Amino acid sequence: MLRRTLRIVIISGSLSLLLLLAVGATLRRPSLGRLHVQTTERADPANLERHTRFLTTEVLPRGSDHPENLEQAARYIESQFLATTSRVSMQSYEARGSEYHNVLAEFGPEDGPRIVVGAHYDAFTLFGDSLPGADDNASGTAGLLELARLLGQVEPSLPITLVAYTLEEPPYFASPLMGSRIHADSLAARDLEVWGMINLEMIGYYTSAQPWSSWLLDFIYPDSGDFIAVVGRPRDSWLTGHVKRAFRGVSTVPIYSFNGPVTMGIDASDHRSYWHNGYDAVMVTDTAFTRNPNYHAETDTAETLDYPRMASVVDGVLNAILQPPGRE
Repeated sequence: MLRRTLRIVIISGSLSLLLLLAVGATLRRPSLGRLHVQTTERADPANLERHTRFLTTEVLPRGSDHPENLEQAARYIESQFLATTSRVSMQSYEARGSEYHNVLAEFGPEDGPRIVVGAHYDAFTLFGDSLPGADDNASGTAGLLELARLLGQVEPSLPITLVAYTLEEPPYFASPLMGSRIHADSLAARDLEVWGMINLEMIGYYTSAQPWSSWLLDFIYPDSGDFIAVVGRPRDSWLTGHVKRAFRGVSTVPIYSFNGPVTMGIDASDHRSYWHNGYDAVMVTDTAFTRNPNYHAETDTAETLDYPRMASVVDGVLNAILQPPGRE
């Protein structure tokens, strides 16, 4: 009887472990290989810091209730884009009586399936006007501007659209007036083909400890916050795999992926707007509030970010968008 009970315990434990490993593999979507580096150009940490400091000190606050500041931020982004390409445009629209702008820069051929890379430049201000929003999301915007500089020095083989969005933060989050929703809707209205969309959402904060909200995530992912994550739905796994292989080819920052259902809360940024329109999209992130204790706080300052690691993340994204991803 004791031997039988022990056998049942061993079998049950083994099956439970196998189930956990299967769940982990499903969420992490392991992929092998790396993509050959397409250019010797590399992101400059000093540029990333310069853009971040401008947005967090010269344009403060950057909330929807300060459209004049968002206008200033948009003009700054426009000027940086124009230094890299002549194909720059403003996508302007009205919300509650004020005018707001997405800023677009185009690279590569004008026709054909395109890759979209975006980041929002507004910041959370519901708790006050002194929130600088360095990681959320001056970091992503700075990464977008550095991508523009690098793309201006190469010749992409496919159309690439960079978009700096406004109105990602509340009270417009998840509404038709999110800047990313305006842009994604416009692509769908023109019936344009999109390879995929990459959303840069908080890419600058790294730490020795990585807190997790559940024991399952703690079991599957590292406990050190020195990595970047690429997040999507199960149907986006081909794109997360492509981004991971691109990172392995050039970036020194470890990268992990998460492909789960939207019900797990993975739609809390601009990529959701492209999902809404039927496009494949992923988010590149430092795991946001899961890792960063400065999230939506006055302490989210430029001094807290790691610019060399941010530069390595930009290098990985650049490598991903310079070569057409193949669906697996």
